[in-house]
Amino acid sequence: MRLWALLSAAQKAPLPRGYRYGMNKPGSAADKVRNPPGLRRKRVFVEPIDDADWKFFQGDTVQVLKGKDAGKLGLVAQVIRQRNWVVLEGLNVHYRYVGKSAVYPGTYVASEAPLLVKDVTLVDPSDRKPTEVEWRYTEEGERVRVSLRTGRIIPKPIEQREDGIIPEQWKDGPKDTSVEDALEKTFAPSLKTFQEEIMELQGIVETRQFRKSYWY
Repeated sequence: MRLWALLSAAQKAPLPRGYRYGMNKPGSAADKVRNPPGLRRKRVFVEPIDDADWKFFQGDTVQVLKGKDAGKLGLVAQVIRQRNWVVLEGLNVHYRYVGKSAVYPGTYVASEAPLLVKDVTLVDPSDRKPTEVEWRYTEEGERVRVSLRTGRIIPKPIEQREDGIIPEQWKDGPKDTSVEDALEKTFAPSLKTFQEEIMELQGIVETRQFRKSYWY
């Protein structure tokens, strides 16, 4: 096993049995507050959806089918596969108090509540209308989503990293290290100790004579 794979496996601590997924990332501080050790929450049964049949990704434009925002279009900001949830930017919003205590009323903030995937549908980019989709293959063998209403391909959004950076759209800044500089070999292996290398660079000559020592 490669070192990076071993380190990544060590970082992913096994979740407790019956772990209940929520809006927070497993292992985060907010998740530990929501799911403290020893707490057993009511089990939630989720309709299984195979990975090959999953059609919603972060960055997709969808239309809400149910609820107070029915008929509105929104951008998928977060996908939680374990609960069949999608979170839309600025839709299905609820308000709550954060940091409320006996002496402080708290801050009234708005946050988007998740929606089940069965309550939303993808939007055809050609006419901005809702449509059912299915996975098909192009002549080149690429797996794509196709609108059943118009037959147009609905391209998959560019995947973002956890920090929100899209590698294909990233532009190096003045303080970014170029690929050439990062791959340049500047280290020359040597059998000398660190102290000996410093002495050589500084032009220091060792003139002391050490007394011989024996191990027996």
